[in-house]
This record gives sequence, C-alpha cells and structure tokens, in this order.
Amino acid sequence: MKELHISNSIQLPVSEVELSAIRSQGAGGQHVNKAATGIHLRFDIRSSSLPEELKTRLLNKTDHRISKDGVIIIKSQQSRSQEQNRLASLQTLQAMLKSALQRRKPRKRTRPTRSSIEKRLEQKTRRAQIKSLRRKPAD
Repeated sequence: MKELHISNSIQLPVSEVELSAIRSQGAGGQHVNKAATGIHLRFDIRSSSLPEELKTRLLNKTDHRISKDGVIIIKSQQSRSQEQNRLASLQTLQAMLKSALQRRKPRKRTRPTRSSIEKRLEQKTRRAQIKSLRRKPAD
C-alpha cells in the first residue's frame, strides 16, 4: 500500500505517516515480552500534503487522538499480527480523514407545535397538583 485513498481527488502517501512497532498490552503468553506486534501511528497534520481546508477541519476537530501540536496518534494492538495492526491503524486514519471531509448539514430551527405546548403545560399542572397534595395541610 503506497497511498491512502481518501476521496477521488485526495490521496495521502504512506511515506507521510510514521509507523513504529510497540509491545502490545494485555495477556499474551510466552511470546508477549519478545514480539512488538502493536503499532503506534503518528501523522503530522500541518506538515502533510493534504489540502488546507482539510487540515483546518482536522485541527478544529475535537478528538482525543489529535494532540495540541496537530499530530494524530493512533495505537493499534487488536491483533497478534504486526501487519494486521498496521493495516488497522492505517484504516482508522483513512476513516478519520474521510469523516473530516464530510460537511455537517446546518440545523434548521423549528418551533414546537401548539398541541405539544399545550400537552407540556397540562403535564406541568398535573405534576404540580400531585406535589401540592403531598404537602402538609395549611392551618
């Protein structure tokens, strides 16, 4: 895999992504302390070849995987195979970049219907009446 396909016009070279092998956490067995099967992916948004609009969208996104320095950090250790973890981390990055491309539809302000307002007020008066019946009687 030489490049990640994000959209028809945007491809990201894998050479811009820094991949390093780490030891996976969790239960393993005899092989766990010898093999580095987990993958730590680092992708610097600012120094990438992505379009400026996509860079600003990614930097404005509130995601715990994006650091304050503008670096996406993805840790993959689901599989016992280093190659599968590498592919999984690249797919996660690809999905993240694709989601940043999609624009959110602006919300249309709506008013509640007359019947829903009347229903709500009726429920409020009924609830107030129930609560008033719980009070001690006035002398």
